[in-house]
Amino acid sequence: MSIEHPFAQYVRILGKGRRGSRSLTYEEALAAMGHILKGETEDVQLGAFMMLLRVKEENADELAGFTQATKDHLKNTVPANISAHLDWSSYAGKRRQLPWYLLAALTLADNGIKVFMHGADGHTEGRIYSSHVLEFLGITLAKSWDDVESQLDESHFSFLSMEHLCPELQSIIDLRNIFGLRSPVHSFSRLLNPLNCQYVTQGVFHPGYGPSHQHGAKLLGYERLSILKGEGGECESNPDSVMKMHHCFGDELIEEEWPSIFPRRHVKPKELVLEDLKRHWNGTLDNEYADGAVIGTLAYTARLMGKGDTFEACMAQARIWWENRDLSRFNTARK
Repeated sequence: MSIEHPFAQYVRILGKGRRGSRSLTYEEALAAMGHILKGETEDVQLGAFMMLLRVKEENADELAGFTQATKDHLKNTVPANISAHLDWSSYAGKRRQLPWYLLAALTLADNGIKVFMHGADGHTEGRIYSSHVLEFLGITLAKSWDDVESQLDESHFSFLSMEHLCPELQSIIDLRNIFGLRSPVHSFSRLLNPLNCQYVTQGVFHPGYGPSHQHGAKLLGYERLSILKGEGGECESNPDSVMKMHHCFGDELIEEEWPSIFPRRHVKPKELVLEDLKRHWNGTLDNEYADGAVIGTLAYTARLMGKGDTFEACMAQARIWWENRDLSRFNTARK
């Protein structure tokens, strides 16, 4: 008589047919992801589990359970003495517009706000990712927690890829071209906040993910987290659209909308020219959309950080931050 594999129960919960299947509880999600991170699953189980979740879509309990399991897995590798103000996840990549959000993040760093950014790249063809663009801008990517610590101390900005943050999750992200779909790892990674920053920001593409991530953040006990329906799924304001946000401010869950910055939509560029990021930073590029995207993203961040409660107040803070950026930042960047 054969013995059932310990992980089989979690696959069965998700896949027991239309009437018999259900979502995982927080405790079940915590245990299941613990098995995965320890390498205690068969490949076929992992594939079935991830795709069943993808079809169903993860709820708040599952997101929080997966996230907490990963945080528990990382607790012995993430140094407790490293701190940052803002956790910024970047897992979607950009296809239609340049990653203007990177200029917003670097502006915050220039204003003394320590920004820790984490993400993954290369999993979807035709997109450009933060790591590639940051290297183009001449910013060294962190490869260890020692690098993160020194970069946050020296420049107030650090980017660490999932490859170095949690290789076990990176291996699942790398299955994207085998599955033909993104896995739930792309979703809950946005909630990781490995340095336990006071402020957490994340972008989503599908508006339905906003409430589930918002409730997941509450289950995780995050102090201030905001979710933006961002351009391309990154944490970037689309100045041509209404800005839709979900906040988790302690025990208070808030859904908020701000008006679009521009009344008419801009024509998307025919090609994405990375040099335009430097030119916009230096003030030599006349691009209304870029200005709206950067200022709008900074305004959203000001709302998250409690720098204002209204659209107008946050936009004013955003312009102050932008005016105080280091204009010489890219003078010696790689061309």
